[in-house]
Amino acid sequence: MRMQRVSWVVMAVALCGAAPAFAQTGVEGRVSRLESEMRAVQRKVFPGSGGAPYVEPQIQPQQTTGPDGLPASSPVADLSTRVNTLETRLSSLTGQIETTEHRVQVLESDFAAYKRATDARLAALEGGSRQQTTPPDGDLAPPPTRPRDTAPAPKPAPSKITPPAKPGSKPDAVQPPTTDPTRQKKIAAVDHPQTDDPAEDAYIYGYRLWQAKLYPEAEAQFKTVTTTYPKHKRASFAQNLLGRSYLDDKKPSLASLAFYDNYKKWPDGERAPESLYYLAQALGELGKPAADICKVYRELSDVYGAKISDAMKADIAKGRAASKCA
Repeated sequence: MRMQRVSWVVMAVALCGAAPAFAQTGVEGRVSRLESEMRAVQRKVFPGSGGAPYVEPQIQPQQTTGPDGLPASSPVADLSTRVNTLETRLSSLTGQIETTEHRVQVLESDFAAYKRATDARLAALEGGSRQQTTPPDGDLAPPPTRPRDTAPAPKPAPSKITPPAKPGSKPDAVQPPTTDPTRQKKIAAVDHPQTDDPAEDAYIYGYRLWQAKLYPEAEAQFKTVTTTYPKHKRASFAQNLLGRSYLDDKKPSLASLAFYDNYKKWPDGERAPESLYYLAQALGELGKPAADICKVYRELSDVYGAKISDAMKADIAKGRAASKCA
């Protein structure tokens, strides 16, 4: 009879211990717990010799009650509830993630459209700025290359133009650049390019100064190109703009010398024809005889007739008519 009770107790304790064991995460933990409870049962059931009276075990199955005092649900049901809760929360998080991804896609699309519109406006603004800062008559364009199978252009015949007389100290004497703060601020606002071609940089910087009507500073840059880099492709360009800077600065005497030097020193230069044309304009401002002006126009047509543009030919015709050239 006692053995039956012992067996029943062992089985009850084992069953009671097996239910919580579902919550364990490893086999080793569950086995250790069962062994510990079994030893406790044996100590209570067999405290002494075999004739000792039966002692009721003190270890009872753990009973948990729910909110209403009823036994709690089984571990499997608890796990099912927790899994359902997790699935619900996961579904909610998934929906929030999908909503966020949709919002991000909309934002990216809107930003791409805004970027395209902004780039288009900036390109339009830069294009307008480039048109304003491009030298007239393609002064920034490199000189065209001559095909290899084409014979070199003939050298101009000896000039029949009388070199302009060098001006005195008045009224065309070059004045040093001012130190006025306002003017210095304007000079600082002009962009100075920095590339691996210092001659090109000096010419472009001089052109921008000339366009900003900072004539003394522009003239200094043009002189740097012609004196330091006389064999550079921009030498003819710089000498021509040097004369135009003098002309715009109301210094026709210095302008006439600059234009004549461009024709004599760089007769094959890209801006030699333009210098001859502006030389006639400078002589007109100096009040020189019409015969001298007509001689310049004739030299221009004879030497560069095949190279000058139709627009310049029209300007020459107007100049010859104004000077009443034969």
